[in-house]
Amino acid sequence: MTAFVKVATTGELAPGQAKQVEVGGKTIALFNVGGCYHAIDDTCTHDGGPLSEGEIEGSTVTCPWHGAKFNVTNGEVIRPPARVAAPCYRVRVNGSDIEVEP
Repeated sequence: MTAFVKVATTGELAPGQAKQVEVGGKTIALFNVGGCYHAIDDTCTHDGGPLSEGEIEGSTVTCPWHGAKFNVTNGEVIRPPARVAAPCYRVRVNGSDIEVEP
């Protein structure tokens, strides 16, 4: 079992914001949705766009390249052109540290 890894602090990521983090050789998009933190792969499954740079509305992120939409809480595709969900990662808050399990 892989251990959780600190990737940020709660003070670094305001609600409605995203941040690109590296964990275990993976590039992950970390999101703050109303004070709850979620992590999915930072690479759009359609054409590789950086999801951490996309527009966030509620729990939805829009890929900045071609407009695919993903649910940041589970990686599921909400709107094409992406057809495959983005991998999702477990997140926990330990004090003020945000940790991701790769």
